[in-house]
Amino acid sequence: MSFKGLKPISYGGREVWPLIEGGKGVSATNHASSGAWAAAGGIGTVSAVNADSYDAEGKIIPQVYDQLTRKERHEQLIKYAIDGATAQVKKAYDIAGGNGAININVLWEMGGAQAVLEGVLERTRGLVTGVTCGAGMPYKLAEIAARFDVNYLPIISSARAFRALWKRSYHKVSHLMAAVVYEDPWLAGGHNGLSNAEDPEKPEDPYPRVAALRATMRKEGVSEDVPIVMAGGVWYLRDWEDWIDNPELGQIAFQYGTRPLLTQESPIPQGWKDMLRNLDEGDVLLHRFSPTGFYSSAVRNPFLRNLEARSERQIPYSKVEAGEHTVQLDVGVKGKNFWVTPKDRERARAWVAEGYTDALKTPDDTVIFVSAEERAEIRKDQADCMGCLSHCGFSSWKDHDDYTTGRLADPRSFCIQKTLQDIAHGGDVNQNLAFAGHAAFNFKTDPFYSNNFTPTVKQLVDRILTGD
Repeated sequence: MSFKGLKPISYGGREVWPLIEGGKGVSATNHASSGAWAAAGGIGTVSAVNADSYDAEGKIIPQVYDQLTRKERHEQLIKYAIDGATAQVKKAYDIAGGNGAININVLWEMGGAQAVLEGVLERTRGLVTGVTCGAGMPYKLAEIAARFDVNYLPIISSARAFRALWKRSYHKVSHLMAAVVYEDPWLAGGHNGLSNAEDPEKPEDPYPRVAALRATMRKEGVSEDVPIVMAGGVWYLRDWEDWIDNPELGQIAFQYGTRPLLTQESPIPQGWKDMLRNLDEGDVLLHRFSPTGFYSSAVRNPFLRNLEARSERQIPYSKVEAGEHTVQLDVGVKGKNFWVTPKDRERARAWVAEGYTDALKTPDDTVIFVSAEERAEIRKDQADCMGCLSHCGFSSWKDHDDYTTGRLADPRSFCIQKTLQDIAHGGDVNQNLAFAGHAAFNFKTDPFYSNNFTPTVKQLVDRILTGD
């Protein structure tokens, strides 16, 4: 028996549990975890964001970017991405054994998103049931889905965003829109869709936001059979009891991103799994350091704390004497046209004395102070850019037209491709970005995980179905 009579839904021509594995990019989800989720009767999600591919012996092929120009490295990245996601889908489909369903997940803001999505769908015809896609406004998702005859599941975080996508594009391909994923911008792990109208410090209750989304969908004539998928902060189904069989919300499904990280099939390294077991409430930080410009949520480890500290060693300057900027900065910079306040000059001198000897300009007419070693790493990472985003604040890359955002590269950010590849393949969990949702503290208190127990995906799905 499932919790409160939670019933299977019809998806892709078969009955599946309304439980979806969140697609975590850059190898935090792979064929083993998503294939097992589908085999357990749910919807497994292969991440098509720079997925791993394998050689003839089954070993992971390292993604080496040896081309000279960013544009050529970007072409390499697209090829790696298509090869990797194709390999993952095929393996996941085999593991699923005809049960559940396999989706793929792409970020619309990733570099070459459209080319990657089309390349993967071309090579996996008949294997992929649907495409989930968020991070930006993926207007073209519907027409791509139509071309390959797959379902699409847009990820949005407000009724307003859904309405804009529906009006502009989705109403033309309404029959393939299999669900709408509401991703809570305050609770979900990874990149979040907080808009300028919303306060990162003031989380809003998801219920009225999802009710407003359903009301908008009804107003636009979307079928009642199209579920809304609640994503972000979902742990125990018993916490969502009043959402199930609720006529105001209509059909509801639930997406799990963080919980499947700690399973036997999860591909993340043991050090990352161990870290998840020890998180307390508040250890996941909603921050804005990502080079995408989006807010995102990750474990507040030394890597993230270092970015926080770097931004705190920051002062505004003018190129001429103006207002309170009455003195010239005499440390960390070359040249004289850095006018700052007397107080800020004293702060800068103190930072230099602590070893943060190099000032780097930001796009906002400020400078930050870093060590010489840090400066060298930032500059190298910027130079090595392989174009993994459509627009990158850290390297000023853009994946079309003239291949530059036209803005100064921002040293307050970081190379996201480098750090996510590193943590997923055994790098130091303290010195890399570790995405997690805000409910991750439950690993420590949920009795299911006591005595270091690590479930299989099947055990996890069965547990979720009990309400726990």
